[in-house]
Amino acid sequence: MPYQAEISRSNPSCFLFLVDQSSSMKDQFAGGAGGSKAQGVADAVNSLLQNLVSKCTKSDGIRDYYHVGVIGYGGGGVAPAFGGSLSRKELVPISLVGNSPIRVEQRTRQVSDGRGGSVDRKFNAPIWFEPTCGGGTPMCAALTKAAAVLKPFMAQYPYCFPPIVINISDGESSDGTPDSAAKDLTSMKSSDGNVMLFNLHVSSYGNKSVEYPDRDDMLEDDYAKDLFRISSPLTSYMRKVLSDEGYSITEKSRGFAFNADFVTLIKFLDIGTRPSNLR
Repeated sequence: MPYQAEISRSNPSCFLFLVDQSSSMKDQFAGGAGGSKAQGVADAVNSLLQNLVSKCTKSDGIRDYYHVGVIGYGGGGVAPAFGGSLSRKELVPISLVGNSPIRVEQRTRQVSDGRGGSVDRKFNAPIWFEPTCGGGTPMCAALTKAAAVLKPFMAQYPYCFPPIVINISDGESSDGTPDSAAKDLTSMKSSDGNVMLFNLHVSSYGNKSVEYPDRDDMLEDDYAKDLFRISSPLTSYMRKVLSDEGYSITEKSRGFAFNADFVTLIKFLDIGTRPSNLR
C-alpha cells in the first residue's frame, strides 16, 4: 500500500507551497473576510508553519521530520518566498524554520469565555512569509520549479513518505495549460508513492465552494476543471479524516477546492498536512 512510510528524522517528508503572487491577489476574500487574498494566504501559510514547528517540537528540541519550502510566482517570476535569514532558500528543515522567523507579531483573536460569550486573547504569531503581488500567473513555471526543488530531496530520501505540493492560486495560468508540468511533477516518486499535488482556488466571490470533489461536472468553468484534472487523489488516511468530519468523500476524491474563502483555505491546508505516521 502506498503512502504508508514512517516519517522520522532519518526518513523525513516534505511540504512545498506554491503561492500565486499575481496582481489579482490584491482583491479581498469573499465577503471581505480576512482582508486581501494575498494577506489571507500569508496568514494561513504562516499559521501552518507554526503548527508544523509545534508538531515537531519535543523535549530535545525541534526534530526534523519535515523539510519545507514556499515558492512564490507572479510578475517577478518564480522564486523562493521565505523572508529574513531564510531568504532565497528553496527547501529547509523544519528546525531551521522554527528558529528563523522574520519577526514575531502579537495579535488578538476571540475565544470562548466559558459563559456563552467571547473575549479577546493575545497570541504570538511568527512571520516567515509576507504577502506581495503583481503581474501575471506563471503557474507552469512554478510547477516546473517545484519538480526541480524536490529532485535532490527525493534522491537523498528515496524511501520517504512522498512530498506534498500545495498550489494556491486565484486565477488562470498565464504561461499555458499546466497539465504537462503537473504530470512531470507528480510522476516523481519515492518507494512509497508519487509526489502529490493539491490545488486550492481562492476566491473574491461569495459563490458556493466545491471541496474535495471526485468529478469535474460540478465545477463552473474550464479553469477549475484544469486544476481538478491535475490534482492528486487523497490518501486513505485523509479520506478517513474528512469523512469523520462530515464531508462526502469517495475513493476518487481529490486534493482540490474551488472558490474557497478564508475558512476553507485554513481547513484545506490543515487536511493537506496530516500524514498519519509521524514517529
